[in-house]
Amino acid sequence: MKKTIVRAVSTAAFLSTVYAGSAYASTHTVEKGDSLWKIASKYQTTVSELKSLNNLTSDFLQVNQTLKVSADNAPVKSEASAPAPASTSLYVVKSGDYLGKIAKQFNTTVSALKSLNGLTSDLIFVGQTLKVSGTAATTPTPPPVVTPVTPPADSTANSVYIVVRGDSLSKIGLQFNMSVAQLKQVNGLNSDMIYVGQTLKVTGKTVAPAPTPTQPVTPTPVAPEQTTEYTVKSGDTLGKISLQYNMTVQKLKDLNGLTSDMLYVGQKLKVSGSAAVVNPPAETSGPTGDFASDFINAAKSVMGVPYVWAGSTINGFDCSGFIYYVANKAGYKIGRYSAAGYYSRTYYVDQPKPGDIVFFENTYKKGITHLGIYLGNNEFIHADEKRGISIANLNNSYYKAHFDGFKRFY
Repeated sequence: MKKTIVRAVSTAAFLSTVYAGSAYASTHTVEKGDSLWKIASKYQTTVSELKSLNNLTSDFLQVNQTLKVSADNAPVKSEASAPAPASTSLYVVKSGDYLGKIAKQFNTTVSALKSLNGLTSDLIFVGQTLKVSGTAATTPTPPPVVTPVTPPADSTANSVYIVVRGDSLSKIGLQFNMSVAQLKQVNGLNSDMIYVGQTLKVTGKTVAPAPTPTQPVTPTPVAPEQTTEYTVKSGDTLGKISLQYNMTVQKLKDLNGLTSDMLYVGQKLKVSGSAAVVNPPAETSGPTGDFASDFINAAKSVMGVPYVWAGSTINGFDCSGFIYYVANKAGYKIGRYSAAGYYSRTYYVDQPKPGDIVFFENTYKKGITHLGIYLGNNEFIHADEKRGISIANLNNSYYKAHFDGFKRFY
């Protein structure tokens, strides 16, 4: 009888050991259509953890490849010792937020956030209310930017300015009594491209409206800026015209009261100064070496070009032909592929930056069927069937419904 009891106890101990081992070392066999992101979502882990666990140096997978995955089925303790469910609170999405940033703020993962809120994609919008577990991590608050209180005679002391929506270098220059050239030199910029949230060094102080003097002072009259009239021709875009007249696109739009980048042949525009002697600027300037900026500048230079199915020239583009044309213009040599072809030549990113690719699925058939270039602030530029090369917003209900994710060229 004692032998029987001992044998039963030993068998139970052995089986519990085997169960515990299998719970911690579960694996996944790669199937057709799998990606690291898809597998990570399935097992509630992250792409980085999967790659670390399997010593992967790239996102490429092979069918039937066996991957270790972080186990969600760790041994369950008895109900008496099970920890109480984590309390949740509500968080309202602000401008500039994304799931990765919010997850880091609350010491959780993107997968846990999506599961808690029933999200099927990484797309969120300003004002959206999310459930979050725990409390916000106490991240050190960066010290407020303070203009050094140095001897007032030193007019070269630098302070910083954070770019807000609607800003341009010329607008910021006026605000701080600087020229665009000075702003670019102080910040090491080689183009007029800036983005929301960017920190710029500025000299001097903000030009505030002067208080009304007790004794009226007759200001020196400033001669109004001279303008001439330009008639839009076939193939023109705001970017092309602004280059021709040494203006920014924003200034051209402000001067003519334009609210979009759309033009039509025969339209009359006011332009400042006289036309520069142009040796087609796009051909002589070439890439600057910053691919993201060159990529976006090349894309904006063809704003308004019509949509043409399978088009990949200045006469007309479809979505993938547009990517092919501007990527090569920006110095990134790549072949002409479909949207799905570019999808397989890029990798997912958790924190999208201007210049990344945004992909959409199931727009007119199953699978990846559309793509564009992310500009930041939930905006992207793409080839639209009705508007041609134009800028759209990811908060649009149509793009929300078909959004797949952000990726970046290898």
